[in-house]
Amino acid sequence: MAGSTLGTIWKVTTWGESHGKAIGVVLDGCPAGLKLEEADIQEYLDRRKPGQNKFTTKRQEADQVEILSGVFEGKTTGTPISMVIWNTDQRSRDYGNLMEVYRPGHADFSFDEKYGIRDYRGGGRSSGRETIGRVAAGAVAACFLKSLGITVTAYTRSVGPYEVKAEQFSIKERDNNQLFMPDKETAALACEYLEEMMGKLDSVGGVVECVIDGVPAGIGDPVFEKYDAALAKAVMSIGAVKGFEIGDGFGAARALGSQNNDGFCKGPNGGVEKITNHAGGILGGISDGSQVVLRAAFKPTPSVAQSQKTVTRLGEETEIQIKGRHDPIVVPRAVVVVEAMAALTTADLLLANMASRMDRILTFYGRQTAGEGEGSLET
Repeated sequence: MAGSTLGTIWKVTTWGESHGKAIGVVLDGCPAGLKLEEADIQEYLDRRKPGQNKFTTKRQEADQVEILSGVFEGKTTGTPISMVIWNTDQRSRDYGNLMEVYRPGHADFSFDEKYGIRDYRGGGRSSGRETIGRVAAGAVAACFLKSLGITVTAYTRSVGPYEVKAEQFSIKERDNNQLFMPDKETAALACEYLEEMMGKLDSVGGVVECVIDGVPAGIGDPVFEKYDAALAKAVMSIGAVKGFEIGDGFGAARALGSQNNDGFCKGPNGGVEKITNHAGGILGGISDGSQVVLRAAFKPTPSVAQSQKTVTRLGEETEIQIKGRHDPIVVPRAVVVVEAMAALTTADLLLANMASRMDRILTFYGRQTAGEGEGSLET
């Protein structure tokens, strides 16, 4: 299977299946000398693990990470960092009736058409459990970014019809409710709505918003390796994501040019700054020094207990009621996954950007030009 690797310099490969022995990731390209402990990674994994509240799957997994390589005496060595998380609470018997039937809204049919064989126990590689590897690698990327003064913060922006209100927004509130929503009042209403839908054996979708602070201007390339395009690819690779926006996103299509353009001004430190940020921190595919703002739209969990029409692998029409332990909404646990993908993408592009200008290369190697236009070097 191709397509399990992301990145050019900061390269990540995830492996493992939902009901296999373990889930893991290999991270290559992380510079040597970064302070890193298993606790740094566990903090992120704990935010996505199942069984935390009534709005998550009842599957009980500690999701305890083990670093197998690439770290010595609390620092990265520059070699591949391999990490494993063992699966301990699989209940494959819950999926026995899915061996010959395609679940609506899942990857069963398309996976079967591509490979001719599939792991029907929880979806295999198509399961949301695959994101564990992404989060583990993203935690390392977040540590790297933090050392550069860059932070990545995501939260639930909306659940079904309930969206965070600007006047009630408080990032401190995010970790105080089950939905990771930075708005106490809206979170309470969303919880009531979720309970109502669960009572109807249904599921709910929502939107995760992510803010990247401290990214310097000049990150990303102007054509195929745009910063926003790279973020879109990374975030859209999360299984349940069906939409992606940067800045005003689709709202920009309803605006006038005079409304959508971000004017420039002289900042307090004498540098160039933008008056507004409709562009979401990226102009022409390159970061402009402003806050990078992105959003991901998650579909409702396709595993619902209602009877649904489907077909068998032989094309015979039938109905199915999905059993097992499933999230009625994936959004709260996906918040940290979006953070991870944004961190991984940003780390990769930051490293790539080091080779974009000759003056910076010369500075890095402690050299300078012998004369303007001569192209020679001297120490």
